Amino acid sequence: MTGYPEFNSPLLVLGGAKSGKSFYAESLFETLGPPFIYIATAQVFDDEMKARVDLHKERRKGNWETIECPLMLADALIGLAGKGRPVLIDCITLWLGNILCFSSADPEKAVADLCNAISAADHPLVIVSNEVGGGIVPENELARKFRDLAGSANQRLAKTCASVTLVTAGLPLRLK
Repeated sequence: MTGYPEFNSPLLVLGGAKSGKSFYAESLFETLGPPFIYIATAQVFDDEMKARVDLHKERRKGNWETIECPLMLADALIGLAGKGRPVLIDCITLWLGNILCFSSADPEKAVADLCNAISAADHPLVIVSNEVGGGIVPENELARKFRDLAGSANQRLAKTCASVTLVTAGLPLRLK
């Protein structure tokens, strides 16, 4: 794959909004044999989000099977054991938002369960997450809770994953 380094699995890809992290993560699969599995955590509640999801679907095209998984991410990953198919999870921060807003699950336990599932994965795995802590302190409690949860989740995922790459302005920088 020209222009992109080989990756060690599992790989965490971090970046800000519209940084190119999803495009970079998808491009890594060009070195692997299809079919691929895309675990989508987004929920579509408005036209703007539908347009974002449609853009991602158009970019992936035919070699991808999509599994919609807004909440039970660890279970979905465990369910793919033994299939040997490369998996992309996009994205952790949308999943965390779903847990905070639409679930009674303990977010810290959900992250711990996900890290355990990642550690047990027997297939190539790339995980996309937003780096959200570089901005201003949010003005409301829920937003601060989300920012803090995303930061601690990214730290735990970075410890769990063999490789971590930060994408800024479409440029990947290997951190680990």
